[in-house]
Amino acid sequence: MPVIESIGRRQCIPIIYTRGTHYEVGFDVGRSFASIIQNFLESCKTLHEEFLPAYDSPEGRKAYEDTLNCVKANFPQYIDELQGTADGAKVPFHELFLLHMDNIILSARQEEGMRQPYGCSTICVNRGGQEILGHTEDALAETLNHFYLVSAHIISDKPQGRWNVTEEKFTSLCYAGHLPGYTMSYNHHGLVFSINTLSAKNLIPGRTPRHFITRALLSAENFVEVQQILTDAGSGTGDGCSVNMTFLDQEGDRLFHNIEVAPTECENESQLNVLTASPGEHILHCNSYLRLPVKQVNVEMLRSSEERMAAFKRYASPQDEDDVLKMLSDTSNKEFPVFRDSEFVSTIAVGIFDCVKRTWSLYSDSPKKSEPLVVLPLVLKKGK
Repeated sequence: MPVIESIGRRQCIPIIYTRGTHYEVGFDVGRSFASIIQNFLESCKTLHEEFLPAYDSPEGRKAYEDTLNCVKANFPQYIDELQGTADGAKVPFHELFLLHMDNIILSARQEEGMRQPYGCSTICVNRGGQEILGHTEDALAETLNHFYLVSAHIISDKPQGRWNVTEEKFTSLCYAGHLPGYTMSYNHHGLVFSINTLSAKNLIPGRTPRHFITRALLSAENFVEVQQILTDAGSGTGDGCSVNMTFLDQEGDRLFHNIEVAPTECENESQLNVLTASPGEHILHCNSYLRLPVKQVNVEMLRSSEERMAAFKRYASPQDEDDVLKMLSDTSNKEFPVFRDSEFVSTIAVGIFDCVKRTWSLYSDSPKKSEPLVVLPLVLKKGK
């Protein structure tokens, strides 16, 4: 692998506005961010040291093909989108798909991933006048400076995929070469969400990788559709995550939800557990299953998750955005801080969704020592 020169933490989040078919949007993303995507693929140790060797084995190749066929059958439009990104960036499609399979490719060889590429901590506050979803985006250190925002409007001439989607309009923070939907995002139906990676022990090739399920969330118009997409009946997720979410224009009181999602070996659908924060309540979540009885791996990430949750609980219950920013900036635990800046894992961005002001503030450094780099308006479909 080539040695990639360190350029430090950049105060920069590039953004693309694009409209077209799934392939055209993917192509524009790949073409616009080709150098970032190419550089990330060159520097991604997990890809070169784990995923590609697994792909070159008979067991790994079968897992790859089975998983690709599953996604092609249910979400062909997102395969088109990813192919567009690969073509636009002039990189191999299989390398991008391996990043979306993540440790599923290793499970075919009875291997556990040595390095978990993602983390993240999330706080939802639901109090009068303060309706906040705050999130740290944590990733392997080589992901630092290798991300961007995609604001896309996709209109199809015929229904696409298993949910018959004809239009999507969203803005999402994306890791280089990855589909939108797996970090922080919102869509024009008012769905606001962030994702926490969870490490289920038993991963299942030939099912839908979580990256594609969360990509499908960007089409959801209501909470029923969110649950339908996450359940993914007929297939189910091959790995695990949790979704922190709300709809800006839901009827009645503001409700935030944390939905834990896990694979099941005996049923062709995901298992879900939904926790709801009504007015006056809050939600804290990191990178471990808190409610679903799922066997977990990745001891270091679980320990980090426990320590970050412990740090949160040393604070009084969060009341407003200032409290959330203070908690997400916490570095009191030097080994497992909430805001991370190490050679292994870094917090690459912090986001604050304000559901009252309808804004999304993004920090590229710790909020306790910086202002937001950008504050984006949450623009919804007319009539919403």
